Amino acid sequence: MKTLLAALIAAVGVVWGWDLLNTAFPATAHPLWIARHEALNLSGFLAIALMSLAMLLATRPAWLEGPLGGMDRIYRTHKWAGILGVSFAAVHWLVEMGDDILKSTIGREGRLPKEKFTGFLEILRDLAKDMGEWAIYALLLMLAITLWKRFPYRPWRFLHRAMPVLYLAVAFHAVLLAPRDYWLQPAGALLAALIAAGVYGAIRSLLGGIGRARTASGEVLAVEQAAADVTTVRCRLDRSWRGHRPGQFAFVTFDAGEGAHPFTIASADHGDGVVAFEIKALGDYTRALGSRLRVGQPVQVEGPYGCFDIERRDPQARQVWIAGGIGVTPFLAWLESLQADPARAPSAELHYCTRDRERDAFVPRLEALCSPLPGIRLYVHGARQGDALQAAALGDVKNAEFWFCGPTGLAEALRAGLTRMGRRPRFHQEAFEMR
Repeated sequence: MKTLLAALIAAVGVVWGWDLLNTAFPATAHPLWIARHEALNLSGFLAIALMSLAMLLATRPAWLEGPLGGMDRIYRTHKWAGILGVSFAAVHWLVEMGDDILKSTIGREGRLPKEKFTGFLEILRDLAKDMGEWAIYALLLMLAITLWKRFPYRPWRFLHRAMPVLYLAVAFHAVLLAPRDYWLQPAGALLAALIAAGVYGAIRSLLGGIGRARTASGEVLAVEQAAADVTTVRCRLDRSWRGHRPGQFAFVTFDAGEGAHPFTIASADHGDGVVAFEIKALGDYTRALGSRLRVGQPVQVEGPYGCFDIERRDPQARQVWIAGGIGVTPFLAWLESLQADPARAPSAELHYCTRDRERDAFVPRLEALCSPLPGIRLYVHGARQGDALQAAALGDVKNAEFWFCGPTGLAEALRAGLTRMGRRPRFHQEAFEMR
């Protein structure tokens, strides 16, 4: 994620710098007016570049899962590209508003001459300026709502649908108000490519095309209450389901009005189109899901996505698998996939962290799945029993590969502890945050 964002920012900086070096400013231009002009160009360029990336990534491009490490990381990159894009848009707006400050301090003399346009093009530029300003106000509001984690998901999702429209307004603003000389420089080529990618993403979103080719229809086979706060849902999908690898997830729609939610597939692929989901009650929707769902109810499943795949493990490394709470679901799929051929199972330590190991419904299931797999050693850590998992219990970091799915706080604590033990661990983590 950081590499892609840094590379994009660097690319914008390079082409902006190229244009700056090849621009001849009037001898009468004041340095502060020049600085304002270029700050306006750079902040606007960065804003539209990052928002274009965010819009492209919103289409869930499966072809980027390999380079970026999975759809979960694509969504995280989408989120931070959007946050940075709106932040630079705010800087762009502030620089534009700083015009009056310069007028009052150094005066109007030394200003750069404005580009001259006439006729319909001038009307379009005025419209683009107004649209960009109002779009920035709306984007800042959306950013505040997104960062406010307590804001309910459903209204947030409804408001988020306006993002493609706001992006198109910003893109219109950028195309009409970009410096004319940009279009004869590398800056223009990069700007055009980014806006084209962003417009593609926005239009695809508005037309409802995201994930359509990877969506299968089916019906609910069974609904069980695995625990007080966990609902097990089994679905049978039609032939358009392409199958899945253990550890992948899908976007599941039980209610068209509610829309799709991401859930890890908690079962192996047996070629019969049956998939299972273990859904924890984390909000109003998931809390009521067990009582709302009925056998035979239609369902749509988009996917599969993700690279949290047992086949990606390093066969030469000591395998340490760590599950926290509902983060056990990809490991359930891993273990189930090994049942048909136990000899294929690697040697691994599986640490399951739970509040109460005596009452956890997943413990008996884990024990049953691990029993025929002699290479898998199961350790259950119950916080109520005073056995919270510590990094020291994971053994030597050297030649170890860690696979983690669970709460972010637990992951951070374990990574910090492993790092203090002397080596930077190879730590694969499911970044399962889609908002």
